[in-house]
Amino acid sequence: MKFIDEATIQVLAGKGGNGVASFRREKYIPKGGPDGGDGGRGGSIYAIADRNINTLIDYRFARMYRAKSGQNGRGSDRYGKGADDIILRMPIGTLVKDVNTGEIIADLVEHQQKVLLAQGGAGGLGNLHFKSSTNRAPRQCTNGEDGQDFELKLELKVLADVGLLGMPNAGKSTLIRAVSAARPKVADYPFTTLQPNLGMVRVDQNRSFVMADIPGLIEGAAEGIGLGHRFLKHLTRTRLLLHVVDMMPLDENTDPVHEAQALVEELRKYDESLFQKPRWLVLNKTDMLPDDQRAETCDQFLRQLEWDGKYFIISALTGEGCKLLTYAIMDYLEQNIHQAEAVDE
Repeated sequence: MKFIDEATIQVLAGKGGNGVASFRREKYIPKGGPDGGDGGRGGSIYAIADRNINTLIDYRFARMYRAKSGQNGRGSDRYGKGADDIILRMPIGTLVKDVNTGEIIADLVEHQQKVLLAQGGAGGLGNLHFKSSTNRAPRQCTNGEDGQDFELKLELKVLADVGLLGMPNAGKSTLIRAVSAARPKVADYPFTTLQPNLGMVRVDQNRSFVMADIPGLIEGAAEGIGLGHRFLKHLTRTRLLLHVVDMMPLDENTDPVHEAQALVEELRKYDESLFQKPRWLVLNKTDMLPDDQRAETCDQFLRQLEWDGKYFIISALTGEGCKLLTYAIMDYLEQNIHQAEAVDE
């Protein structure tokens, strides 16, 4: 299935039914009085988060959602029937925005979370509501209200604990295959990843986290060059970023230090808050380095990059260092969650 992470839809809630002016007419009851009923309410439109849905593909082709209007009121104190609501099921992680104002209407982050998108119009009042001691035969009634009408933009931001960053062919897909059951495409050429992939990394029986792999970034991504810029938003919900570096690029003229610096700069240009997220360095493909040069090559890279943060030396292909990396991630996430809970308390 093609991965669709954006869509624009129109939602139009139903109009309320009109109230009616009616009078009771029965034999032997010459002054029956008003008996006009109210109109029914119009149908509303709701969004519900569903963990069984992965993309917004349904909303790419069906863009108009119109709820039915409520029925008009009738005589003999009969109220109009309210219209049924429309339920739109969306993936967890969907952000709903008003196209015209940019206001965030909903952020669906939990399974079965329900949010009102467009309120149906209230039904009009029948003339039985207007009777009084001085107005025994009211002829007033009101029309139903119009339902709300919005043009909405849907953005899917996948929910993951850890996000993988890196240039094309850095080995991100190989890493997520090595530590999880996810099976993204892997090949010896750049841009094999064309859509985000999620993998559940199970560290122990009761300890696990979700890792997200997005298409590789290239220099100029913040200005729209390449594919990765379209999917950077999927990393905004993560708690930790892993910057995967190819220590043995296909092109011998490629400088890993320059590529690492360029990626960090693209991250800064795209979103300062994303740039400020905790980020670890993962030096990949070290199995291709000569054994007697591996440590020196990695140390030289770190010195030239002036990196003073946390780093790991791994080979996603052989699995070397991957287990140590996943345990460190799990410990960090658990500590981070506990600290957040302590702050909330």
